[in-house]
Amino acid sequence: MKQLIITGFVLLAALPGMCQSIDSSFDNMHYRERMALFAVLPAQKNAIVFLGNSITEAGKWNDILPGRPVQNRGISGDVTYGVLNRLPQIIAARPAKIFLLIGVNDLKRGTPVNVVARNIERAAEMIKSGSPKTKVYLQSVLPVNDTALVEGFKKVTNANVALLNESIRKIAKEKRYTYVNLHAVFADAKGQLKIEETPDGLHLRVGSYPAWVRYLQSKKYL
Repeated sequence: MKQLIITGFVLLAALPGMCQSIDSSFDNMHYRERMALFAVLPAQKNAIVFLGNSITEAGKWNDILPGRPVQNRGISGDVTYGVLNRLPQIIAARPAKIFLLIGVNDLKRGTPVNVVARNIERAAEMIKSGSPKTKVYLQSVLPVNDTALVEGFKKVTNANVALLNESIRKIAKEKRYTYVNLHAVFADAKGQLKIEETPDGLHLRVGSYPAWVRYLQSKKYL
């Protein structure tokens, strides 16, 4: 499947004479403000980077992990294309670990699962190529809760989340990255995001993040 990039969009040539337009835009005011902030923050040796979208940005990682060289590199609304664009800045600092969680906003836009997975694979490859000693942790996309999901995220289904996570798991296994199954923490018996953990069916409550960190610690990832 070929990709033709046209300012903010990607045309996927799936079959001769057929193209699917994908919104690959990421450059907005909040993205630029966050990038400007990241550029002036002090460098940290052996940094532990949490990289992703609003779900990552909302985490009070430094409070939960006091004394650790933690960097919050979440940008609300970000997509895989935005992560690929800003990875060079992160890789240049040679962090010790990168915990990547990205993809739900791509699914919200209707981007095909295989395209999202390929972008995540490209991101991991960029990290290992640019900073070979950095440990890469590919985190599963969180489930949603259908009963509380806001209208704007109705395209994000647990079926698509499951397909994407299976692709991420396979990438991690084949390329020897660490796959982090966050469903073990946040999914209920029906595979839905636990209703007590979310205000809108997709995001986490601020009080949910310590459980996330405890899980990473229990697996010796932190």
